[in-house]
Amino acid sequence: MLRLPAFTYEPARSIAQAVGLLAQYGPDALVVSGGTDLYANMKQRLFTPKVLVGLRSISEMRFIAYDDATGLDIGALTTLRTIAEDPVVNARYHSLARAASLISTPQLRNMGTIGGNVCLDTRCNFYNQQEDWRQALGYCLKKDGDVCRVAVSSTKCLAVNSSDLVPVLQSFDATLHLAGPTGERAVKIVEFYRDDGRYARVNGPTEVVTRITIPPPQAQTRSAYRKLRLRGSFDFPLLGVAAVVRLDDDGVCRDARLILNAVAAQPVEVTEAVRYLVGTRLEADALAAAAECAYKCGKPLDNTSASVLYRKRMLRVFARRTLEDLRHGI
Repeated sequence: MLRLPAFTYEPARSIAQAVGLLAQYGPDALVVSGGTDLYANMKQRLFTPKVLVGLRSISEMRFIAYDDATGLDIGALTTLRTIAEDPVVNARYHSLARAASLISTPQLRNMGTIGGNVCLDTRCNFYNQQEDWRQALGYCLKKDGDVCRVAVSSTKCLAVNSSDLVPVLQSFDATLHLAGPTGERAVKIVEFYRDDGRYARVNGPTEVVTRITIPPPQAQTRSAYRKLRLRGSFDFPLLGVAAVVRLDDDGVCRDARLILNAVAAQPVEVTEAVRYLVGTRLEADALAAAAECAYKCGKPLDNTSASVLYRKRMLRVFARRTLEDLRHGI
């Protein structure tokens, strides 16, 4: 049985106190809320913080608010279950509720938070292993080593973003709000992630994600999310596909976004697909052409479960199915 390494738990009662504790302990500290991913990683010695700064008591980070003028505002400590079941989120940002409902198991959705999910550590078959296994291999570029085991000639880590909410939030043009020692700042979610699994996020070690805001949806907006995984529950995505379209009163597509995840360290937007969707009524040939763009754009590597060939083929299949969900208004 894997055991947690020794650490001190420091509960924070406010955002300012959490930031202060992170500044006080420096690189020895990490934040924790639900801990559904962090504690498992600590058992594998992927993280060995001496101090965990607990956020669960900060009530000001646990809320969902909606305004027709400003859109959706979600506190970073809002649980995945709350998001999945919220009537406003389901009605106006359907794919966000859908993605939250597909994360892990009911018990973990009761604990896991949206802030934790957007800050999920990148994953790789050569990294997410026990300490003895990684040591026997010679470690990897992401931690303790100097070679990427996925592609030994790569100068960057090829671990993938495995968050279900991130591609959906990007499709809605969400913004993350962070608090740090120098104050607060806002970062567009598309700018929050880097294409390097080792340095995958732009937030500093003393910054805390406090809330996520999403612009109000325009009329006739439809959204969908599909997730490929080995098992029907619990698993991280082998592929995530998020899509949003805006239709006019005649049912013609006027705007579209198609985003892939779990194929790189950051979400991959299929920009070429837009020209095949806009101006159509989402007919079958338009969806097929857009799905083909997703197939060409996504480049899975040997860093998660299932074969590269299978995951590559599923790019086309799941992109097409996600777009069909939009056509049928599912």
